[in-house]
Amino acid sequence: MFEYGQKATGAGYTKTASLVAVAFVFCPALLLASRPVEYVSLSLAIACSALCLMLAWIDWKKSSRARGASLSMGARND
Repeated sequence: MFEYGQKATGAGYTKTASLVAVAFVFCPALLLASRPVEYVSLSLAIACSALCLMLAWIDWKKSSRARGASLSMGARND
């Protein structure tokens, strides 16, 4: 399966995908569930979505940098 010295490198984007799901699914659903819709709940839902998207972007950048570094370290110059 793997040669000696190799290991599986998973993408590690599960946390990023879950944060995007929270931003686009759960925050708007929470807004719809809170009746009546007020400015406070609307601004809270927008802030929560923006925070989740920002955290997802940071996590994606960190995961893609780490994955690129591990791939370049394993490259051989034959």
